[in-house]
Order: sequence, then structure tokens, then C-alpha cells
Amino acid sequence: MAKTFKNFIGGKWTEPLTGRYFQNRNPADTNDLIGRFPDSGAADVAAAVRSAQAGFEQWSRTPAPLRGEVLRRVGDLLVARKDEIADAMTREMGKVLAETRGDVQEGIDTAYYAATEGRRLFGRTVPSELRRKWAMTVRRPIGVCGLITPFNFPMAIPTWKAFPALLCGNSVVLKPSEDVPHTAHLLVEILLEAGVPPNVIQLVHGGEAAGKALVEHPGVPAISFTGSTVTGSAIGQVCGRMHKRLSLEMGGKNAIIVMDDADLDLAVDGVLWGAFGTTGQRCTATSRLIVHRKVHDKLVSRLVAAAGKLVLGDGRGARTQVGPLIHAAAREKVEYYLDPAVLQGAEVACGGSRPRGARTANGYFYRPTVVVGVKPGSRLATEEIFGPVLSVIRVGSYEHAAKVNNEVKYGLSSSIYTSDVNLAFRAMDDLQNGITYVNAPTIGAEAHLPFGGVKQTGNGHREGGWEVFDFYSETKVCYVDYSGVLQRAQLDTYDV
Repeated sequence: MAKTFKNFIGGKWTEPLTGRYFQNRNPADTNDLIGRFPDSGAADVAAAVRSAQAGFEQWSRTPAPLRGEVLRRVGDLLVARKDEIADAMTREMGKVLAETRGDVQEGIDTAYYAATEGRRLFGRTVPSELRRKWAMTVRRPIGVCGLITPFNFPMAIPTWKAFPALLCGNSVVLKPSEDVPHTAHLLVEILLEAGVPPNVIQLVHGGEAAGKALVEHPGVPAISFTGSTVTGSAIGQVCGRMHKRLSLEMGGKNAIIVMDDADLDLAVDGVLWGAFGTTGQRCTATSRLIVHRKVHDKLVSRLVAAAGKLVLGDGRGARTQVGPLIHAAAREKVEYYLDPAVLQGAEVACGGSRPRGARTANGYFYRPTVVVGVKPGSRLATEEIFGPVLSVIRVGSYEHAAKVNNEVKYGLSSSIYTSDVNLAFRAMDDLQNGITYVNAPTIGAEAHLPFGGVKQTGNGHREGGWEVFDFYSETKVCYVDYSGVLQRAQLDTYDV
């Protein structure tokens, strides 16, 4: 019999006030029931916020270096349980074990990086314009932070958000995707074991109702969301009206540009990993391949041959290279984009169907797909699919390639394969993305660097690196006048 899990609210594991639960099943084998999880509502969120507000009063007064030491212990526990968590994560969301181990490693790296920042929450000391006056800034926590996270990086993304928020002295209400609740449960267990005070971290499972209640709660002054641009736009309207601090990380339509002087063997490897890693379910996934006409046919031929050999199956299998999509709706969306009416004259060079065989019979699998003859500006060239579909676009020059890259509404990640160092630097300047890789695919963020995009990918804030600590803290300016007399600032004092 499958286990029934609970929320973590008010310092204890609690049943949902709604009395409702949802099932969490293995997308590689839908007969495998992982557990039943709370389908929470507004009352559950309200209870979590009340507890988090009490926790904030305690945690915000804990010195930042001590908060950092707690996060260091979190990192140590993640190291000790890495393989266990990776196995549970693969069972829950499908990607292969090598990727889920990397997902946990992102959490480890983020924990250790945040721990060091506990001694580096720098303010600034600057000279005052007045005599015998001290001027400085300090960083202060904000309050309760609401974190809404997606399914594709069940450990990495919650840690990208929670660890900096906690390090800065905030309390956290985490609402993970209902597709990956078990990984979030394991993360909260580890946070508590490491010494995060029980009221400081709240875990509320559920779907749209729980997420909406968290965004709209007046006691949550900061929201961080990763998900679709449509949902992010709706959240932005609420947060703007309620004057909340908001970080959005949303869609992508990322491209690899391959020039005629590129190392094609390297490019094929990069495109395969970028397009079909995590079954294409990454915001940084390579969804477009923009190829110079001189190498187009040769590159596509090699790519199609390699993609056709990728082994699909349960991500825990030793031979598996590509896992399932997360659920039936995700696979149906992929199939919709490969309908002749949407292809608009483009041609499926490989894939384009569900696989056959016992290995994939009970899961949401779809064959890695390469579509050639895609026209710039078409739906395949501009809309996010979030699945194992690569659209190939032929161009005749670097200038045309850069224009095609920039024509979409998203601006997360981009890549160029070339041996021309001057062209590489031009691309870093020309491509309208938050991230640009040279001779590497569009995926592979590092925890100590800012992560995010431009245009409709985000709203200007960044996950990761040093910039994320600015989002989870506020600047306070402090003045000390030790002159012993009234000094009238903002008047003409230079003749005094």
C-alpha cells in the first residue's frame, strides 16, 4: 500500500485541512504509485504563513554566519544521501540517474556557496558629505518568502530559491510542483535535520489553489516563481497590485548556432545533450538548431543517425539515455506540435511518434524528434514545446543566424559553435539572451553564477550567484552624526 504524506506546517507534519489528496505516480511506469500527497488549499497556506511569520522573528535575529553553518550541514547531508535522493527523483520525474545525481549536486553546490555568503552579506561604507558623520548600508531580510517551483529540477530549483532566502534571514513557504512532491518532502526532512528551526521552513503540497493562495496572501512580501510565462504573467499582475517583491523565471526557446567552421563532432554531441537531455524538459533545452547552409546536410545526417540510437526507458536502467515526459498532457502537447497543420511544410527527419515495446509501454515516452525545413517565424521556430523536439533552421550567414536567434519572445540561453574567436565574441554581444555558450550546448548552469534571461523569460532578477542574495534582502541606509551639532543635510552647506 502506498504511503500517505503530509504537509509540514507549524513545526509538525500535518494533514491538509481540505481533507483531499492526489496521487504521485512514476511517469516511466504509471502502475507504480509513489504515494498520496496533500491537495492543500487557502486555509493550509494561511496556517503555513502564520507559522513562517513566527519563525522569521527568530531566524532573522540569528547571525548570518550561523545561518550559513546550518546550510553547510544541509550540504553535508545531501552529500551523504545523494544516491538515495537521485533514485527517488528519477522514479518521480523520469530523467536518468546521471541527471538526477547532477540535480542533487546542484543543491550541494548551492548549499556550500550560500554557507560562505553568510560571512559576505556585504553592505557599503561611504564618505558623508557632512563633517563628523558616518554613512553606511546594511542588508536586511524581507520576511516570509513564497517559493513556487517546477517539476524538471525537483531538488536544484527549490535549493536555488530556499537556500539564499534562508541565508538572508527570511522564512520560507515552499509550494513544489504537484508532479514532484516526494523530492520536496526529502529536502524539508534534510533542512530540519540540519538545524533549520521548524517554524522557518513550511512545506505546502498542492496544485493551483495552493499556489494562488500563496501568491495572494498579504503576509508574504516576496514571491519567487519558476514556470510558464502565462502563469508568471498572472502572478506578476497580483504582485504588482499588492506591491510584492517578485522574481520570475519562465519560458525559453533556446538555439544552438552551428557555423560552417565548427567542429561537427563536438556540435552533434552538444545538440544531442541540449535537445534531448531531461527529454527536452528544461527551460534551457535546445529547441532550435540554426545551421549554416554549407554544413547543414552533413550535420543533420549525423544528428538524425545519433538521435535514432538513443535508448528510451526507465531512468534507473543502466542502458537508458532518455526518460519519459512528465505526464500525459506533456506528451499530447508534443504531438500537437507535430501535427501537419502545425508543421507547415516542415519534415520530421526522425522520431515523431511514441515508441513501441515493453520497456516503454506503461510510461509517457516519446521518441527524440528532429524536424527539418522549419521556417523562421513559424510556430515550431518560436513557441516553447518543452519536449524532445528539435527544430532545424537553415541560414546562409552569421548575421542571419543572429537575427533568427533573436526573433523569439524569449531570451534565456543561446549557443554558437565556431572556431572563429572574433565571431564568438560577436555572438556574446549580439545574441539577446541572459546566457550565451561558445562551443557548448544551451544547458549547464553553475551554482555560483547568476541564472536567468531577458524579454519574456523573466522580469530582470536572477537565480544563483551573488545577484540572488540581492533579491532576498533589502538595503537599509544608516547614518551616525557625531558632530554634536545640527547639520542640515540637503541644504547648501559647502560654505560652512
